Amino acid sequence: MSWTDLARNGRILVVDDAMENIQILHHALREEHEVLFALDGEQAVQIALDQQPDLILLDAVMPGMDGYDVVAALRSSPRLQDIPVIFVTALSQPEDETRALEAGAVDFISKPFNVAVVRARVRSQLTIKRQGDAMRELSMTDGLTGVANRRNFNDTVDAEWRRCARAGLPLSVIMIDIDHFKLYNDHYGHQAGDVCLQQVSAAMKRCASRPQDMLARYGGEEFILLLPQEGPDGTEVVANRILEEVRKLALPHAASPTTPQVTLSMGLATAHPPLDSSDPSALIRTADANLYRAKRTGRNRYCSDTN
Repeated sequence: MSWTDLARNGRILVVDDAMENIQILHHALREEHEVLFALDGEQAVQIALDQQPDLILLDAVMPGMDGYDVVAALRSSPRLQDIPVIFVTALSQPEDETRALEAGAVDFISKPFNVAVVRARVRSQLTIKRQGDAMRELSMTDGLTGVANRRNFNDTVDAEWRRCARAGLPLSVIMIDIDHFKLYNDHYGHQAGDVCLQQVSAAMKRCASRPQDMLARYGGEEFILLLPQEGPDGTEVVANRILEEVRKLALPHAASPTTPQVTLSMGLATAHPPLDSSDPSALIRTADANLYRAKRTGRNRYCSDTN
């Protein structure tokens, strides 16, 4: 089985200060899963951040940062809080299991363990995680276009605002509206309007492909693009790219008073470091104001604070 197939079956991080325990679990799981390991809590948290495992098998008793500290660190991180943790430990009293579950573990296996039991519980927890991930994806994705929905955007922009504020980085957004979309629906019908939304959103998504970029449907024919760590110049580059990609689609819009093809109006805004500690609502309002300025001045263009 290839590394790709192993990762698809689940990436598992084994954390134990005894290498012999890691070797036993690695041997038990390596034929079905990609297995990572860490010998202490600090290393475990860093590997979790870098590799995003699907499941963590964690020893409770370790020098320095013990298993309970690791779980607390995972649960405090938005990127790591949904990773399930199974305690695999020599602790075996009912109060030990209770403490582990109350700390946030999803299961508890006492040493010495049965390898077949470990494999079965790993499969069970990975299945539960995949189902949960699928449900979260559905709840955070716009059903028509497949891009993020507004709820997802609101959660992400708040997290990115805090991250950029801590790191002293800029954060930009682009508000995007399909020009005269009501006229498009009236002329071609709502099914054609849905296809138009799908094609335009796919074109926009191709223009912002960094891992941290997020395109979201904000409502109706309005979209918003989040560009963390991007300043005004880079944001204008993305905006021009979007305008060009939509022009290349050459979608007819016979009812448009602007041009006989589907076009976009956009408003750009950038928050420059140091970002304050409040929230990004003022940034979004600025982008929205620039969007309406683009509409008032002829559409099929973008407006920013610099133009």
